Amino acid sequence: MTTSDQAPRDLVGFLDFYLVQKAPFQIPGEIREFLVKFGPWIALVLLVLSLPGLLFMLGIGTALMPFGGVGYAAGFTYLTLVLLAQLVLLGLALPGLFARKKSGWTLIFYSQLIGILLSLLSGNILGALIGGLIGLYILFQIRALYVN
Repeated sequence: MTTSDQAPRDLVGFLDFYLVQKAPFQIPGEIREFLVKFGPWIALVLLVLSLPGLLFMLGIGTALMPFGGVGYAAGFTYLTLVLLAQLVLLGLALPGLFARKKSGWTLIFYSQLIGILLSLLSGNILGALIGGLIGLYILFQIRALYVN
């Protein structure tokens, strides 16, 4: 086995190896271009739509904290912080995504990883695996269209 047949040891290289180089199906070029062109707009709309729900969750969650006990407060706190981190990274990624910069792609990649972590922390293991795999597959398929 040659060294080119082995997956790199870093996370990005490993995922690129299996989700792009060894993937049985490649997303066609015109679909990749569509995703890179309109993906930031879709992300912006989803971010704006998630803000009222997040604010509602923060309001209701804070109001119910005294009645939920210590376990509720601890769970609410770390899940909320992880969700906020994901949304902040998504917001920070938007300028780079619109400019097709690798830095924007990197931030959206970290946001995706945090989203997988959020699903795992909330007990949604199957959703984390399936959604994470699909999300990472799409991200790595379009990665080459972002430049430094």
